[in-house]
Amino acid sequence: MDSLDYEKRTKVDLSSDEGEKRSAQSSPRDYEAQSLRSLVEGVDVFGDEESNDIHYKTLSWPFVAILMIAEIVSNGMLALPNALAVVGIVPAVILIVFLGMFALFTAKLLIDFKLNHPEVHNMGDAGYILFGPIGREILSAGTVVFAICATGSELLSGQQALSTLSNQGYCSMWLLLIFAAAVFLVALPRTLGNLSHLGLFSVGLIVFSGVLAMIGASINPTEGRKLDVVVTTNFYDAFLAITNPVFAYAGHFMFFILMSEMPRPKDAMKAATCLQGFSTAFYVAFSVVMYVYIGPTIQSPALLSLPPLWSKTTFAIALGNFLIAGSLYSHTAAKLVFMRFFRRTRHVHSHTVLGWVCWILLCLLAVGVAAVLAIAVPIFSYLIGIVAAVFASWYTYGLAGFFWLHDTYHLEGGWKAISRRWIGTIFALLTILMGAFICGAGTYVSVKLIIDAYDNGLVGHPFTC
Repeated sequence: MDSLDYEKRTKVDLSSDEGEKRSAQSSPRDYEAQSLRSLVEGVDVFGDEESNDIHYKTLSWPFVAILMIAEIVSNGMLALPNALAVVGIVPAVILIVFLGMFALFTAKLLIDFKLNHPEVHNMGDAGYILFGPIGREILSAGTVVFAICATGSELLSGQQALSTLSNQGYCSMWLLLIFAAAVFLVALPRTLGNLSHLGLFSVGLIVFSGVLAMIGASINPTEGRKLDVVVTTNFYDAFLAITNPVFAYAGHFMFFILMSEMPRPKDAMKAATCLQGFSTAFYVAFSVVMYVYIGPTIQSPALLSLPPLWSKTTFAIALGNFLIAGSLYSHTAAKLVFMRFFRRTRHVHSHTVLGWVCWILLCLLAVGVAAVLAIAVPIFSYLIGIVAAVFASWYTYGLAGFFWLHDTYHLEGGWKAISRRWIGTIFALLTILMGAFICGAGTYVSVKLIIDAYDNGLVGHPFTC
């Protein structure tokens, strides 16, 4: 569906005298009303920034692609080779490619929705347009919860890397806290543009780590390994393996926030194409090579299956990516809450004491909660699977169908447009059904995994090394 002309949408200039006066007179309880009014009025998120102190709309499409690759390829790559061991090479590769193509399709629907609704800054704003106030609260809360859990996942990866480098010689809890402090500092810049060059560095690190891991696996193959083209397995084990490639593309919840900081949001599709094309190709190459040389004993993360020296080297290189990916997730959680309460106030675009204090506290809270969960909840690594199943299934896949149906109905002629564009309608409905299936099956598998972990005594204790 063709998007409306972005430049023709209504904008608000917060740098004007009237805007400054209105912002200065706002009390904290007025912020929510102002944020809601901007949604109702269809106002561009950041408006005209020419004379503002802080400029958000500085992201070019190549750097949007880089930030997304830095965030998505991070832990996603390391978990995929294990899927080949469970279902076989051919089904796993087909699944990875299909999900990459499907994620590109749903990205197109998300991007069109954002171009049609420049007031949308995050999934919560989109939820308000689709489902009203309740939808806004659910999708906003889901985004924050998912971003914090993703931050915790990166903290665990960082802790695992540091433990590997230290030969398990230091308390893992303290290593995680040290890594969390570094993530907090990297997340502090107010705009994503200030993180974009770090994103380039992060992509270089994770790609180099992956290439080096493939070289290490080829030099040190597992003797007597048995490779399977197709593996017959039960639904539980199969879907448990499938969740890795499904959630390896779970970055769509950041699309709206990233597009809001682009001076040319129309270029977002170029970034999405670059992201999905690169990630899919790299996922397939890394997964196949690692599985072919290591075989069915490959672990998750895959770097643990390498000899000690290679494992330490690849973990050390990937550590920078875990750091930056974690900062992107925590930045996203903080940005959503910050914009929820300060949208259309001078605290967004000016260096005010209140604005900076709140921003720092939100970043600290996002990273702090993630760290506490990772340390205090013994089943946190399993809990991440449930959160991903409940929210990522909809953010990456299911909601895109609702976006298409909503805009086709409201912008192109109601039910006649829905029936006239029946092919698009069918794809939209299938997208919704797929999101529902992944959500239901993924939640079932994750819950069963927790039960099995408790039954087998695999669950540890909180606040231990």
